[in-house]
Amino acid sequence: MCSRYFLDADGNIIAYTFRVPVHEGIRRRFNIAPTHEAPVIRADARGNREVALLRWGLVPSWAKEISIGSKLINARAETLAQKPAFRAALRSRRCIVPASGFFEWTGEQRYRVPHAITVPGHEIVPFAGLWEAWKAPDGRTLETYTIVTTEANGFVSGMHDRMPAILEERDIDAWLGGSVEEAQAALKPYAEGEMREHMVSRALNSPNAEPEALPPPTEEEIARASRAHAAPSSDPPRQQSLFD
Repeated sequence: MCSRYFLDADGNIIAYTFRVPVHEGIRRRFNIAPTHEAPVIRADARGNREVALLRWGLVPSWAKEISIGSKLINARAETLAQKPAFRAALRSRRCIVPASGFFEWTGEQRYRVPHAITVPGHEIVPFAGLWEAWKAPDGRTLETYTIVTTEANGFVSGMHDRMPAILEERDIDAWLGGSVEEAQAALKPYAEGEMREHMVSRALNSPNAEPEALPPPTEEEIARASRAHAAPSSDPPRQQSLFD
């Protein structure tokens, strides 16, 4: 299952982009996976923006086990208001997930090839997210988040039928603090003409990889991908994705 995105920005860049205080704990990450801690932007009790590090994989306040978070790493925009896991957060716990891009995989099942999908000219793109606070049996409070998804645009649909809900700059305030109706109106597939992709190393197939930058593919990986693309075959089944 593809469950990764990356953030090529530190706390200073995020502070400048989203008008929040600098968080010294934020660092560049090129393989963010479920259960990892990553930054989100949200509104505090007074309506001011703040940045916090939360665990990826939403755990609803009513959940009995933390393990439910592995099933709730994303949330379909079309059903947020109906799903028990998301409808309360949609009303009052919306957030922004800063990212520089996300990954999708192509190729046959036994030789998946990752591609980094970006929006050139945008060092950070804001994914729509939801967050929750869960009280563990030992009394500690765990804050978690999920990424909202939409139908894929024409650019991404060749790799998968879902994609993260990337917010336009003009919609950020509505998503963070507007009504539910205003927030839902901001959830739509991003303009396909603005997106680009490039192949990266299969080292990123491992969620434990911690590269210092996006690793380029090896010559062998490029050659094998080229042969697979040229060979006549039936279309491979679509991968299951982070953005289902």
